[in-house]
Amino acid sequence: MNDQTAAALQPGDFLNPAILLSGPVDYAMYADFRGKLDAAPAEGLVVVELTTLGGDPEVARIMGEDIRFHSQVEPARRFVFLGKTAVYSAGTTFMSFFARENRYLTRGTRLMIHERKMDKQLHVQGPLTTCIAGLEAALNEVRESITIQNEGFENLVRGSSVSLDEVRARAPSDWYLDAASALERGLITGIV
Repeated sequence: MNDQTAAALQPGDFLNPAILLSGPVDYAMYADFRGKLDAAPAEGLVVVELTTLGGDPEVARIMGEDIRFHSQVEPARRFVFLGKTAVYSAGTTFMSFFARENRYLTRGTRLMIHERKMDKQLHVQGPLTTCIAGLEAALNEVRESITIQNEGFENLVRGSSVSLDEVRARAPSDWYLDAASALERGLITGIV
């Protein structure tokens, strides 16, 4: 069921989502998600509905990796994403882990894609060699965060008409797409 020939879904398929999530993407959401994932049907359609203004991108990646893993080891289940109203930031990161043919939005939903943000102060003090090590560590953190961010962008745009260069260019200023634009650009497969 998880292959490229997955059947298009109809509005009735989304009536009773097995996993209903709303609010900030954080560890509380992850705990809720895991409980609902464990209780979801062992076969057939498993709809994951999400409304969020964003949150922790690493939590989004944890939830996404759970979806990726379960999709691979449980072929009898079809995990489908339904974004409702707002799917911002970490929510879009989570959506990127679903196969494109399993991504849906409700009418009027907005996606927001942006770069990861960092708020860190660097205090340089002590012997010069240790100062360099601290500066290099901070630079390595930024570089690795950019690599992780770009991996997520690649997942999101794979198979769509959005290029990685376009998303990289638009993400720094918070790129908003409505459901119709997301469908037209191939980031999702349908609108409910």
